[in-house]
Amino acid sequence: MKYTAHINIMPLKELLDPQGKAVTNSLHNLGLTQVQGARVGKHVTLAIEAADQAAAEQATTEACKKLLANQVMEAFTFTVTEG
Repeated sequence: MKYTAHINIMPLKELLDPQGKAVTNSLHNLGLTQVQGARVGKHVTLAIEAADQAAAEQATTEACKKLLANQVMEAFTFTVTEG
C-alpha cells in the first residue's frame, strides 16, 4: 500500500533559534508587534510503499533518526496517512 508521511522537524525548545529570532524581529519591523516569538523548522513529505501503517511509521521513524533530523538539536513529529 501507499502511504504519505508528513514530518515536522523543529529545533529543540531548550536551544536558541536564530532564524526564529530573525523572523520575529522582521515581523516587528513590519508592524506585527503582536507576534511574540517565531521558531523556524522544516516540513518533509515522504511517499512510502509499505505492507501496513505500522511498517510505514517504522520507515518514517528510521528516516528521521538516520537522516532527516539531527536529534542533538532537533525534535521530530509525524503523521502517516494512507494514499
